[in-house]
Amino acid sequence: MDSQTLWENINYYFKEFILFKIQDVGITISHLAVAVVAVILSMLLSKVVRSTLSRHVFNKLDIDKGLQYALLRFVHYVILIIGVYIGLKTVNIPLGAIVGLFAVIGVGIGFGLQNLASNFISGVILLLERPIKIGDRLEFNDVWGDVKRINLRTTLIQTPDNVAIIVPNSKLLENEVINYSYGDPKIRLQIPVGIAYGSDCDMATKIMIGVARDNGHVMEYPKPKVWFREFGDSSLNFILLCWIPDVVSKFDVVSEINYSIDRAFRDNKIEIPFPQRDLHLRSAEALVRFSTDPQTEQDSIDR
Repeated sequence: MDSQTLWENINYYFKEFILFKIQDVGITISHLAVAVVAVILSMLLSKVVRSTLSRHVFNKLDIDKGLQYALLRFVHYVILIIGVYIGLKTVNIPLGAIVGLFAVIGVGIGFGLQNLASNFISGVILLLERPIKIGDRLEFNDVWGDVKRINLRTTLIQTPDNVAIIVPNSKLLENEVINYSYGDPKIRLQIPVGIAYGSDCDMATKIMIGVARDNGHVMEYPKPKVWFREFGDSSLNFILLCWIPDVVSKFDVVSEINYSIDRAFRDNKIEIPFPQRDLHLRSAEALVRFSTDPQTEQDSIDR
């Protein structure tokens, strides 16, 4: 086979050999190649546009990171859709065929892709309404962490232990989620403290408020305060209330305050009790018999 014949065969299989048909439109390898190139070019264009917007537009407008992420994701998806559309038009696939393809996808959703469709729609809602955005600190099903990425199907949450947790978007909309960063980021800490019966309550209150004021993370206003909550079984129970500017340092602040309260109570002779139970014997004679019974005493020794 000479080179001219080989070239003719390649040209035939690349441009004229029909792989399949869509509404009487023959699709060849060249059509698929053009479509793939269109999609790749749209992805490259999307990357360039998003990089330009991020560096030269959003930074100057001082837009928060969550909104930046949402806008960049929408720009990416719009450019991809345009690229796919151009690719389909290039290979002369009619719009009716595209509608038919979506109809087939709809049937697939009805038979087994409900979860995928639900997560996809939930992702769009999260990006549009933005009840959860990049950087938010969430508590969800005993999961505590920061939102790192919101995709159309899943959301990535990274815990303080550097563990990445992938959550389906539908779960974030269907279940109760605590968003510590939504709206006003500052939160109020409620730190339980117990002191022994007979302790000076006023002195303990002054110490707890002083400890909170001396902590560098605690806000000056609203001012820290103490609630005398209840007379417990083994202690007088108080709650120290103080505000911090954000939830990121919550556990660190609680730990620092607990250490400081323990030291201050020790210095001022205020006891932090441990659980105690009183045993009341209704019959003293039974106690005497128990203590004088040789067999009982021997059994106790054996044990």
